[in-house]
Amino acid sequence: MGTKEEVRSRLSIADVVGEYVRLTPAGKGRLKGLCPFHKEKSPSFQVDTEQGYYYCFGCKAGGDIFSFVQQTENLSFGDALRKLAEKAGVQVELKYGEKSSRDLYEVNAFALAYFREHLPGPGLEYLRRRGLSDETIAAFELGYAPEGWDGLLKLARTRGVSERQLLEAGLLIENPENGRVYDRFRGRVMFPIRDHLGRLVGFGGRVLGDEKPKYLNTPETEAFKKGELLYGLDKARSGFKDGPGKEGQSEVVVVEGYMDVITMHQHGFTGAVASLGTALTADHATLLERLGAQSITLMFDQDEAGLKATLLGLDQVIGAKFRVRATSVPSGKDPADALAAGDDAGIRQALASGLDEAHYRVQAAVEKYDSGTSDGKRKILMELLPRMQNLDPLDEGAERMRTLACEPLGLKPEALFDWIAGRSKRKMLTDTHLAAMSTSHAEEDREVALLKQLLVDPSLLAKLDGSMPWRNEAVRKVMLAAQGAQSPDAILEVFRGQPEEPLLIRLMFEGRDAGTIGRANSEQYEQKVNGYAAAAVDDIQVTMSIDAMRSEVDLLKKQVSSAPLPEQLSMLKQIQELQRAIEAEKRGRRSLA
Repeated sequence: MGTKEEVRSRLSIADVVGEYVRLTPAGKGRLKGLCPFHKEKSPSFQVDTEQGYYYCFGCKAGGDIFSFVQQTENLSFGDALRKLAEKAGVQVELKYGEKSSRDLYEVNAFALAYFREHLPGPGLEYLRRRGLSDETIAAFELGYAPEGWDGLLKLARTRGVSERQLLEAGLLIENPENGRVYDRFRGRVMFPIRDHLGRLVGFGGRVLGDEKPKYLNTPETEAFKKGELLYGLDKARSGFKDGPGKEGQSEVVVVEGYMDVITMHQHGFTGAVASLGTALTADHATLLERLGAQSITLMFDQDEAGLKATLLGLDQVIGAKFRVRATSVPSGKDPADALAAGDDAGIRQALASGLDEAHYRVQAAVEKYDSGTSDGKRKILMELLPRMQNLDPLDEGAERMRTLACEPLGLKPEALFDWIAGRSKRKMLTDTHLAAMSTSHAEEDREVALLKQLLVDPSLLAKLDGSMPWRNEAVRKVMLAAQGAQSPDAILEVFRGQPEEPLLIRLMFEGRDAGTIGRANSEQYEQKVNGYAAAAVDDIQVTMSIDAMRSEVDLLKKQVSSAPLPEQLSMLKQIQELQRAIEAEKRGRRSLA
């Protein structure tokens, strides 16, 4: 029996999956729960305990215990195998030449013991002055790297840890001129940094005075990759381990420093994490999404201008995957100092307020360009496009951005949706596109246009099915009065002296303005006018039918995310059918043109 088969035989898939998903019985040998790989409110995720496999009927994810751990923990197969083997008590033999991070974890653990041993003294005094309790200091395993050039190196030589291992772990520095090596961390409070699995991947060190650099981190190693790590995530993730279905348990609060994270946790704000001197990345987004996070609050020690700059510079992937806000403590202090001063209420106030990323992006783009001109609208839409272009009806972020963009620009959401969907075929956003998307009384304008054609030839009323929901009140009245009328004059007679009379006279003149044609050509002109009127009625009615179907699609999209799974599938099918019908209407109109 190979290692993989032995691990599989010792572990129950129900136990492994059950650490991440709350499972309930779903028939003989079956368990169900909310899928950890996509957002849902009704369980479509099932586990077959007899076969040892899982499958989600919503997002189609499936596999065995190894693929499950790979997906949920963002691991390679080798790391997933080692994690499960350790859980099962199975020894994993590394293949010849295989590079493993295990040695780095062990060397870091050796260094941590050294730093913890030297904490009593200036390091401990500093942490207590910053308001940390002994319990918090122990929970975050804080330590101190004493002054001196080779304290860790000397200890390593007595414990069988080589210089090469310390160099690979970033714990030593080599002088390139003379080849001498010495301790990287000296005279610093030490913050051990663990990845989201709790593995010790590196350290951050802070000086006690004003020396530079104030903070020093482990350099990039096989285990320490700054763009993939968030300090404190190994502890914060327990707050949202039940995933998006649990209210209030899925918010990540990103702060600036290690002390901010630790102090926030000590005061009960256990969703706090910090990046390691880098901006949030797409790798961070992927990891947080897999762990079940839904929203991100950036709590930085900045004024409003700085927070706005932060939002504008935010990675588009972060904004697309999460609800993002930026805020700061009202007192102007950083979170650690505010909490040490007893301002827990200020932190709660900051977390409840702030600038919404989606709203601010739209607001900033509208302020940057003139939304009253076609060129300004074009620039605004192109700037916002990266955040709006995912057309998945279950993508709330993209849907929210499109909705927010439509209001200040006076655009129809369904028309904006259509333009984005077709953008791969047309790279330009023309004035014609913008006009077609405009909500400036477009529906009522089409109704008036339809009325104008009916005044040319009242017999065309027979082409209408009688179920049109007129928005323009004047049009509605005329349409009712026009039933059975044989001529425009007969319609006009009904409204002599009424408010609608000027409108009717204007439309009659516009519909029959022969210009300077001669009397000899008047009959031919009459035929052309009547022919145009008939075609226009067809075209306008088709357009109004398309608008009605688009409204239905828009309504279904708003309802689908909150509906139970069976109803979601039905609604998505209705959306697809309506979209096909819209395309069919468009093709029919083009064929008549």
